[in-house]
Amino acid sequence: MSLKYFISAAIFALCSFAPAQEEPRMNIVILYADDLGYGDLGCFNPKSKIPTPNLDRLASEGLRFTDAHSSSGICTPSRYAMLTGRHHWRDFHGIDSGFDKSFFKEGQLTLPEMLRKKGYTTACIGKWHLGWDWDSIRLPGTDKKSKSHKDFDWSKPFRGGPLDYGFDHYFGDNVINFPPYVWIQDDHVLSVPDITFKSTPKNTKEGSWECREGPGMSDWDFYQVLPTLTKKGVEYIQSRKGKTEPFFLYFPLPSPHAPIVPLDSFDGKSKAGAYGDFVVQTDDTCGQILNALREAGLDSNTIVIFSADNGAENYAYARYEKFDHWSTAPLRGLKRDIYEGGHRVPTMIKWPGMTKPGAVTDALFAQIDLMATFAHYLSFDLPENSAEDSHDFFPYLKGESKTSPRTAMVHNTSKDYAIRDGDWVLIDAKTGAARQPGKEWLEKHEVPAYSGQPVGLYNLREDLGQRNNLAEKQPDKVKELQALLKKIRDQGYSAPRLAK
Repeated sequence: MSLKYFISAAIFALCSFAPAQEEPRMNIVILYADDLGYGDLGCFNPKSKIPTPNLDRLASEGLRFTDAHSSSGICTPSRYAMLTGRHHWRDFHGIDSGFDKSFFKEGQLTLPEMLRKKGYTTACIGKWHLGWDWDSIRLPGTDKKSKSHKDFDWSKPFRGGPLDYGFDHYFGDNVINFPPYVWIQDDHVLSVPDITFKSTPKNTKEGSWECREGPGMSDWDFYQVLPTLTKKGVEYIQSRKGKTEPFFLYFPLPSPHAPIVPLDSFDGKSKAGAYGDFVVQTDDTCGQILNALREAGLDSNTIVIFSADNGAENYAYARYEKFDHWSTAPLRGLKRDIYEGGHRVPTMIKWPGMTKPGAVTDALFAQIDLMATFAHYLSFDLPENSAEDSHDFFPYLKGESKTSPRTAMVHNTSKDYAIRDGDWVLIDAKTGAARQPGKEWLEKHEVPAYSGQPVGLYNLREDLGQRNNLAEKQPDKVKELQALLKKIRDQGYSAPRLAK
C-alpha cells in the first residue's frame, strides 16, 4: 500500500474519533420592566386599558407564565436575586440609596459572570440600582455622607458597578430618580456633573418626581432617559450582527417607575392616564428591541425573557378610581406588599426550539430560577456557594418533565415574610400590605381590612384575590407553613441540588 493511503487512513481515523463540536449557544436577552403591574399587559388582563401589542406578540410567540414571581416587592432585592439565584433576604432587605456600595459579595457568582465563563459577551443597558463604589472617586478629606457634585473626581473611573460583576459593557444612568443624574458608560461618566440636584420641575404627568438629592447635569432631561436607553439597546443588538460569539443583553428598563414621564407623542395612547401612556412607551421600547433582533437575523437564535421587578406603585389606587384600571388585576396588593400583587409579575419566555408559540403555564416560577436553568443549558457546574435558591427549569421547558420543579417559594419585603407552598400562601404577619388604602376604598372594592388575626392564610386556587383569611379555621396548615418557612430560612438554601 502507498504512503498516501496510510496518511489518508490515519486522517480519517483521527477525524472519526474527534469530539463533536458543540452546537452554537443561543443569545439571551432579558427585558426587565420596573414597577409594572401583573394586570397592565393585555396578554395577562383582557380588561386592561393599556394597549401593549409588542409584548402581547412576544407572549404569542413564546411561553407565558401566569404564576411567576420576583423575590421581593421592591427594586434592588429583586434584581440581586435574579442575577445571583439567591434570595435577597438571606443578605439584606432594602434598596440601594444611590450612594451605597455594591450589594454583591466579593467573589459571588452572578448570571453574567457564569455566561461569560461559557464564552458569552455580556452587556447591561439601563437601570442598575445594585450599588457602586463611589468612594473610589471621592476627593480626600470630603465628608463621606456628602452628595455634592464638588466632592468627587469625575475624571476617574469608579469601581463596584456592572463591570466588576460579570458585564463587559454598561450604559445607563444607574437609577432614573437617584443621583448622579448623568450618563454612565462602563466605569466612567460621559459628562462631569455641574450641579448638586435639589429640585425638579413643578409638575409631572402623574404622581411625584420622587427624585433624590445629589450630583447631576443642569440640562438633564428625564423624558429622554427611556428613549436614549432604547437607542443604545437597539445599537448594541445591531452591533452583534454577524458575530460568532453569543451575547447576553440585560436590559432593565427605568419604566413605568416614577417619575412618570412618557414622551408627548405617547400622551393619550392608553385609557389609563399618564402611567398607562408610559406603559405604552415601555411596550414600544420592547418592540424596538425585538424588531432589532429580527432585522439583524438574530431572533431565531435568541432566547428572550420579559419580566418585572415588582408590582405597580401605590398611585394605582387613584388610577383605579379614575380610570377603572387595576394594575395588578386580579390580584391583591401593590409594590412593597407581600400579597401576590407585590411580587407576582407578568413573565414570558421565548426560547426558539423549546417553548411552543402561544403556550401558557400555571407552573410556579421564580426569577431566581434562571441561574440553574441556564447552568443546565450550558453544562455549567454551579459551585455549592452559588445559586442557593435556584431551581432548574430546563427539563420542564424542554418538555422532558410535565411537573414544575418548584412547589414552594418565600417572599419578603422589609421585615415581613410570606411563604407559598402549592396552592397555599401564608402571610406570616398581621397584614401583607406595606401601605393600607383607606377604609372607603377597601369597602368599595370588597377588600377586607385587617381582621385581627396575627397571620393570613389563603388558598390561591379558590381565592386568588386573597380575600378570605383561613388562618383561624386551619391552624394546622398555619403551623405547617411556618415550619417550612423556618426550615428554608435556617438551612441557608432551597435549591434541590444542594439537598443531595
